[in-house]
Amino acid sequence: MSGPDGLGQAFLDHHLAFHPVDASFMGIGGYDHLLPRADSSVAADERRGIARLRVGLQDAPEDSPGHRIDKRIVVGELACADAALDGRPRCNNPAWFTGEAAFALIGLLLPQSAPIDLAAFAARLLALPDFLADGRQRLREAGAAPVGWCDRAARECRAMSRFLTADLPRHPAWRSEWLLPAKAAAASFEAFADMLPSLGDADPAAGRTRLAQIMAALHGLEQGPEALAAAAQAAFDRLGDELEADAARSFHGRRCQDVLDELAALHPDADGVMACYRQSNAAALDAARGLVTPATQYGLDYRLLPEAMLGVAEDLYFLSYRSPPAMRPGAGSVYWVTPRGPDLDAYLRQQNHATIKLIHAVHHGSIGHHTHNTRARAADSLLARIAGTDCASGIALLSGGMAVEGWACYAEDLLMEAPGFYSDAERLALKQYERRNAASVLVDIRLHCGLWSQQEAERFYRDEAGFAPARVHNELVRNSMFPGSRLMYWAGVEAIRALRARWTGTTLEFYDTLLSYGHSPVSTIEAEMARAGRIT
Repeated sequence: MSGPDGLGQAFLDHHLAFHPVDASFMGIGGYDHLLPRADSSVAADERRGIARLRVGLQDAPEDSPGHRIDKRIVVGELACADAALDGRPRCNNPAWFTGEAAFALIGLLLPQSAPIDLAAFAARLLALPDFLADGRQRLREAGAAPVGWCDRAARECRAMSRFLTADLPRHPAWRSEWLLPAKAAAASFEAFADMLPSLGDADPAAGRTRLAQIMAALHGLEQGPEALAAAAQAAFDRLGDELEADAARSFHGRRCQDVLDELAALHPDADGVMACYRQSNAAALDAARGLVTPATQYGLDYRLLPEAMLGVAEDLYFLSYRSPPAMRPGAGSVYWVTPRGPDLDAYLRQQNHATIKLIHAVHHGSIGHHTHNTRARAADSLLARIAGTDCASGIALLSGGMAVEGWACYAEDLLMEAPGFYSDAERLALKQYERRNAASVLVDIRLHCGLWSQQEAERFYRDEAGFAPARVHNELVRNSMFPGSRLMYWAGVEAIRALRARWTGTTLEFYDTLLSYGHSPVSTIEAEMARAGRIT
């Protein structure tokens, strides 16, 4: 573990040995031809790797912020990886197999991977049937999986079978020699889907002990699930009251939902959607000056999603914006804009001005994820440079989640300090987003602690939190697959707010310093700020 990134590099080597698809999204060479292992000895080999790293932790240096942050991340990630092998191994999740298999291929076709490594793509295509065959065997041995996970996996199988047979041949990189391997891979997805109905149903809850461990070890939240749920419930109730009071005061006694419905009905015409994205992003960058230093050296290239990707974009975890590969950043990142479909009215409702401005321009682009990802590439900690990388089913290291999602949500509110940037109706929409994030804390905790059934959680999302009915089921399946991943949005914002209140310097200094730590746990950022004497 020698060298400036000794422990961090040793952990990353261990992680990528079992998660090679993550390396493709991180821009780390040497892994693009590999799929994850799913053989019968993989768990034992991973445990041995964890044990070796724990021995090395004893002598790992703590003489710099980068070393200290890397050590903090490694300790938490190892503890939770070890516990997952005991209680919720990834090889018991059918959607883990389908997600990794799908994005092992799709990830190599995205522009961030240009020029495409044709040999690596062909190698993964050829290896995919064996990987999914191993997956079927591991799942038969497990005997059961939550029905929502199976439904998601079946949907992804259908999407990938269609992609490999009908859509991949339309991709510019298509090679005729891929035809037979693509058909074989499509058949393996179909065989995987055919096996899923034979599995019994399993409890989607991780359990209180597992959730509490994730909260403490990865997020630095020591207060326990019950205390965080109580704080989120209080915020949820308060924000609900404030939404109605704000609407009545600013809109002549009208109901909040009526105001928000009108806001969602305002959209550009069909030919102006792309321009609206670009203009909103530029306006957010301009409004942020003086509050935070926006990242402008690494551009966002807005493009229409190619037809060959439309099917997988609908049915898989396909993001409009993905974090750039930190170790191979190139000149910019692509932001995919969905092209119009046959239902023009529905398309324009989705592409309304407020959604483009608040979600696509501020949260994901401009000063949100995009600026954070750019700053992370220069972080002292190796692992904080890549922890928030968007991978097949979520970010690479959950320990970075409170900083990653907390900052993007916080950035939405930060621009309230820019005079005239938001309308009163948009401010109302932001408060509704905050309330939904508080609601997600409640679902994350109460589902995994066994206090709510899946049906009760779905009802709460739909009837009380105001989530779109079409979104509820998929949101809950994602909640159940990744305990502790949905609470980090609201908890991350609250942690950043608390740090800001204790900061001794200027506003600009605070945000630039915060982002300089990259995708570090917020509790570790707090410790480093205290060590430097920058917070009271």
